[in-house]
Amino acid sequence: MSRSVIAVYSGTFDPLTLGHEDVVRRAAALFDTVVIAVARAVHKKTLFSLDQRLQLAQAALADCPNVKALPFDGLIVDFVKSQGASVIVRGLRSVTDYDYEIQMAGMNRHLAPQVDTVFLHTSANVQHISSTLVREIHKLGGDVSGLVSPSVQTAFKSVL
Repeated sequence: MSRSVIAVYSGTFDPLTLGHEDVVRRAAALFDTVVIAVARAVHKKTLFSLDQRLQLAQAALADCPNVKALPFDGLIVDFVKSQGASVIVRGLRSVTDYDYEIQMAGMNRHLAPQVDTVFLHTSANVQHISSTLVREIHKLGGDVSGLVSPSVQTAFKSVL
């Protein structure tokens, strides 16, 4: 008997970058369902609203039928359990990411021993991309093409 494996990939996704898409697409090939958990992030001042971030994630990954984007607030392990998921997916760009993510994975394992964390190293061609840098480049009038999907590029035109 086989069971469906649901994975959750969480973040603020302000904005969703090609690096995020790389991780989601690769996770979608490994798991039956991937839920992009878009954080409400009330503690952060986001460039895009929660609704915009959800819509942008859905638009950028519309070609992946086993991927959906949902909002979440609170502990990621609580959201994971609410979705019937058993895996948290995290993308790694560097050793710095690894140091932070391994600590988070350990804490999540403490809080929810039945949930595993799977790390996916980002592809070399998108390893340099971060949402923070993309926002800064846009703010300073730079070109963000090649860093985000066309739908995100279009959305950037509506924000200063």
